[in-house]
Amino acid sequence: MALLVQSSLLDLDDEVGLGALSGRVRRTDLGSGAWVDHRPSWIEGSDAVLDTLLHAVPWRAERRRMYDRVVDVPRLVAWYSSGTALPHPVLADARAALSAYYLPELGEPFVSAGLCLYRDGRDSVAWHGDTIGRGATEDTVVALLSFGSPRTLALRPRGGGPGLGFRIGHGDLLVMGGSCQRTWEHAVPKTAAAVGPRVSVQLRPAGVA
Repeated sequence: MALLVQSSLLDLDDEVGLGALSGRVRRTDLGSGAWVDHRPSWIEGSDAVLDTLLHAVPWRAERRRMYDRVVDVPRLVAWYSSGTALPHPVLADARAALSAYYLPELGEPFVSAGLCLYRDGRDSVAWHGDTIGRGATEDTVVALLSFGSPRTLALRPRGGGPGLGFRIGHGDLLVMGGSCQRTWEHAVPKTAAAVGPRVSVQLRPAGVA
């Protein structure tokens, strides 16, 4: 899989590690118990992480029935269940740090990791909430780690009304919590801009998908 990545435009730090969370996370209250946290550039030295994710993850393509035909899902995916080693050590460090930071609100650790590879601006994910399993009826937290070219994560309330978007960059953390999966939807829209690959790592507690 040949993907062009311009490291000079991304993270030039050679050391891979985590920045601080306390005092650096910005929360946006969405109402009705939903919220979003954003911590830009949380993972330092992200170029090395992106390179590992692009070349060491067993990416697979999926197909999905849409109405009367089967179509390609416009992104590649991978899944790491509880107890499975993650493809880069900093992801395990991030999962442990987030489990500790959000324990007062979540009450349990993050255990699984779903990965999506957006190869260019034609790859996307449609409007949805993570409501397979407990997220359909319970408040929960889903943490997203982003590596590579910045993309917009758009959100809109399920009942209609004004939406908003977050420009998620290289090494950024974005967390959707509370009732967000039930009361809001999110998407990564296609873009006509010339963008390189982006990998999204979604950390979830048990029973949330």
